[in-house]
Amino acid sequence: QVQLVESGGGSVQAGGSLRLSCKASGRTFTDYAAGWFRQAPGKEREFVAGINRDGNSVYYADFVKGRFVISRDNAESTLSLEMNNLKPDGTAVYYCASTVRRTVTMRLLEYRDWGQGTQVTVST
Repeated sequence: QVQLVESGGGSVQAGGSLRLSCKASGRTFTDYAAGWFRQAPGKEREFVAGINRDGNSVYYADFVKGRFVISRDNAESTLSLEMNNLKPDGTAVYYCASTVRRTVTMRLLEYRDWGQGTQVTVST
């Protein structure tokens, strides 16, 4: 099992930027793909971005393409999400997650280990 701890959330005005980080420990995080999800109040958890084991293949939800960048540092067992031009509908709890696959997936059920989440609030 992988233990995941997110950090970097906070409050920002629309158009601003935040960088989320996720530190992994336990089961070999670097052997598997990983991703970011978010959950807004009253809504289902949704995929935001994913990255493969080697970090050379990424996939984004349409609503963040061109604004968010996912990356990983396997030497440090960390996963990051750079979020630019944030919008008020981006207000949510953001979760880091690890799969049991080596390739990118956007399917929530294929992510086995989850962090506790970090709150991002975007104001107008």
